[in-house]
Amino acid sequence: MKVTVELSDKEMAEILQLTGEHKKGPAIRRLMEEALQQRRRAQIAQRFLSGEWGVELETYESDQERERLRVQELAT
Repeated sequence: MKVTVELSDKEMAEILQLTGEHKKGPAIRRLMEEALQQRRRAQIAQRFLSGEWGVELETYESDQERERLRVQELAT
């Protein structure tokens, strides 16, 4: 889909510099893709922070204790 966007010369120059692109179309597309990706990451992070999503590490604590004991045995 094509979209017409009005930008100042200063804004366009900044977009080109930020994206590293040399052409206007690819620069706008890249900036848009990066902005969408950043928003998606923020939404995922918010779900973890709110507790909506989580990770269950069933053996984490027992593995940590086993590793601690192994290190102690090696040190003695």
